[in-house]
Amino acid sequence: MTDRRAFLIVMDSVGIGGAPDAGQFFNGNRPDTGANTVGHIAQARPLHMPILARLGLGAAVRLASGQDAPGLMSPPQGLWGGATQISRGKDTPSGHWEIAGVPVPWDWHYFPDTTPAFPPEVTARICDLAGTQGILANCHASGTQVIEDFGTDHIRTGWPICYTSVDSVLQIAAHEEHFGLDRLIALCQSLAPMLHAMRVGRVIARPFLGEAPGEFRRTGNRRDFAIAPPGRTILDIAQNGGRVTHAIGKIGDIFSHLGISHLHKGKSDADLADHLIRLGSEAEPGSLTFANFVEFDTNFGHRRDLPGYAAQLEWFDGIAGRFLDTLRPGDLAIFTADHGNDPSWHGTDHTRERVAVLGHGVGTRAIGLVGFSDIGASVLAHLGLPAPDHGRSFL
Repeated sequence: MTDRRAFLIVMDSVGIGGAPDAGQFFNGNRPDTGANTVGHIAQARPLHMPILARLGLGAAVRLASGQDAPGLMSPPQGLWGGATQISRGKDTPSGHWEIAGVPVPWDWHYFPDTTPAFPPEVTARICDLAGTQGILANCHASGTQVIEDFGTDHIRTGWPICYTSVDSVLQIAAHEEHFGLDRLIALCQSLAPMLHAMRVGRVIARPFLGEAPGEFRRTGNRRDFAIAPPGRTILDIAQNGGRVTHAIGKIGDIFSHLGISHLHKGKSDADLADHLIRLGSEAEPGSLTFANFVEFDTNFGHRRDLPGYAAQLEWFDGIAGRFLDTLRPGDLAIFTADHGNDPSWHGTDHTRERVAVLGHGVGTRAIGLVGFSDIGASVLAHLGLPAPDHGRSFL
């Protein structure tokens, strides 16, 4: 068995534009054609990201979208390219599953942008599980705004706040103390099988604290209950091959905790960064570490906070440098993303984009445009493991 290790790091929503089918995906009633998360941020404020720029981030943006990203156009010194998705969804499970070798073989179920958004049988099931006479919201909504709008009523009535978006998801927000964190998680876990049977990708528990509008804030105790991938992922293959697998952040939730040896969670991306840097030093020979950094998406993309997103990118670049300094000869680290969420764009939802593929540990290499599943196939090839059912190694 090889001693070489692999680290696959997903920068959630850090797209680079250029998706050829972006016109088929919408924010509100406007298509995603032209969305470019990194490119538009850099054009608004040149980015200082020397580590990922040196790996080839600026070159990847130009390759994928034809646009320059000011501040990032360094000559590449790593493995670099872009990846195009084939799954019919611009959401977290679709992106991660396809990266891991399992493109989504079905169309997801989406709830209509109406009030109520959920069919009566879903609402009745939530009420039955929660022991309440009704639910609040029952519409498409921003996760931060919905607790501002309904948090006071929630505390008064005890009814859960239920909402959705253009993603295939049902989210339930509830107060950690007045409703109870364990009660919220049990509610979402019990509801999930019904929603999964409908091909709804995730049921998400969204706990919050605070006593009044302006004070409400979501906590780090989010839990995602995702439908299980419909095939063998790179985590399954690695674990079945006798390798230790580490999941950082919400990777465990995304993959229904399948194929995972050790789970590393945190209250913030800063906590997850500590896990990544530690595992760079401590992860076992031959192991696979799969990480997701979510705050690009949740804290800045959906909120259309371009300055905040830019600052997060520059913070993460420093983390990437510290992490790469821990790696051993023969290790592979790949930085990529699962979709876009352009903070300069209209609407509040994900944007359909290509993503960067940036690699450290295999020299300078241009791989061009590849498929999402080629990323996972390359990780397994590096580890000397069998290929997944989809994807070809670019190593």
